[in-house]
Amino acid sequence: MAAIYTILVLFLAVFVAGLILLVMAAINFDFSNSEIPPGVNEPVKLRIIHVILISTAVILEKIGICSQISFVRYMQGIRALGTDQKLFIENLWFEEVPVRIYQPKAPSTSPRRGVMFFHGGGWVFGSLAASIVKYRLAPEHKYPAAYEDCLNATIHFMRNADLYGVDPARISVCGDSAGGNLAAAVSQTLAGRTDLPRLRAQILIYPILQALDFNLPSYKQNQGVPPLFQERAAVYVLQYLNGNASNLEQVLEGSHIPIDIKLNYRKWVSEDYIPEKFKVRGYKPHVLLDCSTEVYETVKRFLEPNLCPLLAEDAVVHQLPESFILTCEYDVLRDDGLLYKKRLEDNGVRVTWCHLEDGFHGIINSFNSEWLSFSSGKRGLENIVNFLKSL
Repeated sequence: MAAIYTILVLFLAVFVAGLILLVMAAINFDFSNSEIPPGVNEPVKLRIIHVILISTAVILEKIGICSQISFVRYMQGIRALGTDQKLFIENLWFEEVPVRIYQPKAPSTSPRRGVMFFHGGGWVFGSLAASIVKYRLAPEHKYPAAYEDCLNATIHFMRNADLYGVDPARISVCGDSAGGNLAAAVSQTLAGRTDLPRLRAQILIYPILQALDFNLPSYKQNQGVPPLFQERAAVYVLQYLNGNASNLEQVLEGSHIPIDIKLNYRKWVSEDYIPEKFKVRGYKPHVLLDCSTEVYETVKRFLEPNLCPLLAEDAVVHQLPESFILTCEYDVLRDDGLLYKKRLEDNGVRVTWCHLEDGFHGIINSFNSEWLSFSSGKRGLENIVNFLKSL
């Protein structure tokens, strides 16, 4: 019976994909900039996700039904509160931030570990269906709104951990993509606090950690690999910063930061620190471009570590807790993770690194889907779970 159900679901997916492709042709939809590399994990499934889930949003916007943001948020919002016979699941507020807590029903003889998880979605998408913290979203709420919500919720949890049977010395922060950015920023902010327990660990899942250089090897090699294109990554960080994507062209070509400032940060943000084995897929170094004062004024907050954690000073990085970083080969954000891994290790921080050679951005998100899960994503999730259990 299960096999028949799976076949029917796959047939329906292919049928819907065919209809969408017909609509694409009717409106001259251009998806020529997308590519599925031959080495990616289960390429047919990734193409289905791209066509059905990603392209549908673009099509609806093109024909005037709704914006891409509205469609994706709606689809995320209709997911009901999950149930699990082994868990208490409850929606609460930590300060003024909506949160969802998950607690085991089974009694424990000692306080448990706790995890604050921040969802991804380019600071633009996401809901409690995929997170523990429902932070304010861009473009309506610009930086540092999301960071402040995650920080305040984490501090509240740390100060009230005993109410939830959690050991305040075993609390970790975790996030994927933009959520990984927020987890890294929160971890850095709390590193020097003496009025709070020290975080036990930070778990960063394909995080975005800088906005100085969108031409690192992984950005160029994977610029058209769904679901996160090079251009989309830049759009999201601009919407988070300014509430719009103005100066997108300059950000993509690297003419948004003065050369002298870029040279100063090359000690941390440079293709020179990317291992050679990650450059073999046709990477060519990018020429440094200068920028105008007007453009720089609109994006100069890219230099703030709370927005771009890769730029934090060594004195801060040195104090960070044990870390787990997951990267994917076919992900524009791969090199952000590799560079942060190096910075952490250079500063004496213990790092557990999981690299999915056939993985792509967001691969873990569908781990519990019966027909759109990926073996590589499940492997990555197992590594994360094993790391948490070791704490």
